[in-house]
Amino acid sequence: MDAVRRLTRPVLRRPRALLAFEGWNDACEAASGTLSYLLGKFGAREPFAVIEPEDFFDFQEHRPTIRVGAGSTRRLEWPETRFFAVELPEDDRDLVVVLGEEPSFRWKTFSRIVASLLGDVGVEEVILLGAYIGQITHRSPVPLSGVATDPSLVGRNGLEPTVYEGPTGIVGVLLEAFRELGIPALGIWAATPHYLAANPNPTAMLAMARKLADVLELGVDLTDLAELDEEFRRRVDEALGDDELAQYLDDGTGDGPEVAPETTDELVTEIERFLRGLD
Repeated sequence: MDAVRRLTRPVLRRPRALLAFEGWNDACEAASGTLSYLLGKFGAREPFAVIEPEDFFDFQEHRPTIRVGAGSTRRLEWPETRFFAVELPEDDRDLVVVLGEEPSFRWKTFSRIVASLLGDVGVEEVILLGAYIGQITHRSPVPLSGVATDPSLVGRNGLEPTVYEGPTGIVGVLLEAFRELGIPALGIWAATPHYLAANPNPTAMLAMARKLADVLELGVDLTDLAELDEEFRRRVDEALGDDELAQYLDDGTGDGPEVAPETTDELVTEIERFLRGLD
């Protein structure tokens, strides 16, 4: 069975591609959340192609989801990788947006299929999004770092080069697949606070959406995401109203007193307890 199911064949003008994958590469759903938000803004609803999951997923780990209504099955959702075409008539170039979950098996094959499919629709440049847990606070500017097939892409787009070496996720493997095909690719990574790890993070989403708008020169209105970010930070601040907790968060930013190391674990536990009460 062909791993790729093509639903339509879009005709795109010198497209660039944006990719994000849920899972290890996607702390606080920041990467996938950014692209899901942008897809909603662009009005893209149906994919033009999907990668069938049978050869790439452990369904006991990534179970399909049943949607029911009136006692009968309405829809069965599999962990597919979906490719969306976004026509931008006011711009010179169109977009392809790819969303999925990090696969369980055959990463090299999977990555080459993704790269080949994007090459087949004429994609000339790729941006991959990722997010990780970092030593920052929700009050800090979101650090954005980059890694690319061509190192000049990192500095040219106002990103700090990453110095990370170690285990990687599917985003790192995809970067190598694009290098093999000769498609320039840039990875943009956002840091998220460790004490908010269980929460979707609109602050990181906003930072990445703004960076994408800048890099791609997209005319996209981010007002509603900025309002969501402001509300999110306000509610976190309310949850962290205790002075001692506030001092802990300010430590290391230059804005507050140091916290004794022996109290840190206790404070983190208290922060997490507060935040579990947030909707």
